[in-house]
Amino acid sequence: MKVWSIPLRTRFRGITVREGVLLEGPGGWGEWSPFLEYPPDVADPWLRCAEEAAAGDWPEPLRDRVPVNVTVPATDPASAHRIVGDGGCRTAKVKVAEPGQGLAEDEARLEAVRDAIGPTGRIRVDANGAWDVDAAVAAITRLDRAAGGLEYVEQPCATVEELAACRRRVDVPVAADESIRRAADPYRVRELEAADVAVLKVQPLGGVRACLRIAEDIGLPVVVSSALESSVGIAAGIALAAALPELPYACGLATVQLLTDDLVRRPLLPVEGELPVGAPVVDEEALDRLAATPDRIAAWEARLAAVHALRQDRRP
Repeated sequence: MKVWSIPLRTRFRGITVREGVLLEGPGGWGEWSPFLEYPPDVADPWLRCAEEAAAGDWPEPLRDRVPVNVTVPATDPASAHRIVGDGGCRTAKVKVAEPGQGLAEDEARLEAVRDAIGPTGRIRVDANGAWDVDAAVAAITRLDRAAGGLEYVEQPCATVEELAACRRRVDVPVAADESIRRAADPYRVRELEAADVAVLKVQPLGGVRACLRIAEDIGLPVVVSSALESSVGIAAGIALAAALPELPYACGLATVQLLTDDLVRRPLLPVEGELPVGAPVVDEEALDRLAATPDRIAAWEARLAAVHALRQDRRP
């Protein structure tokens, strides 16, 4: 068990440092990196994903490369333009509806992204459930215009019911993320026809094989997305994307670009908008260089113990 800490290049999801654990098993390394505020019951599926990877229990891939998008945080237009230009991707996912920002700032960011990616590049936005239905409809209309056309809007509203209502009122396709991975019943999205696309994140949903079952049952095109992992965690997402029967969209797995360092010898950075399939080789020197402080190691050990205790309590 190795606890690591890596600073981010840009504030993202309200954090400036990403922490996590690498677990070694007979099949290699797995990453366990639930966000710090997550309680044991939420962190448990993330651990199952790490255990699956460490056991080497991934399905056979159907492709050797996976197309990916560059992720643009809720930053200023100049930074957004640079991130897209440096990203090497033909699809950009842009964060919008950041607390403390307004639609005008989102529009300016999207205009910069369109300029950087060109007229044929694809742009999608992610609102993380920030809007009610009326606000979502108004915002999507404006952002679609600013972007010169959106590929889709991810999680414009918080609830599945709101998502379904929003989808009926806009022409831009709607993708569901939190409505799948945080829902007691992820298939409500299918039943209410609330989305055109399913966004699956392999750690929060319990691993590659668990996500494959969801993808088969939910009956929607799938985009595999990152939970802001190191390359070790991203490899699990790539394994899922590589095993899907169809992959019509670029995946949100190019987020190693947001980290200042990485734990592997060859970080998973896109080349011509794609990432290679396969497990990266962990760099022992990087594990030492990026080791967390003793107090953070103790905190992660306590989190791991809490998840194991929860599992014990759940046993019949």
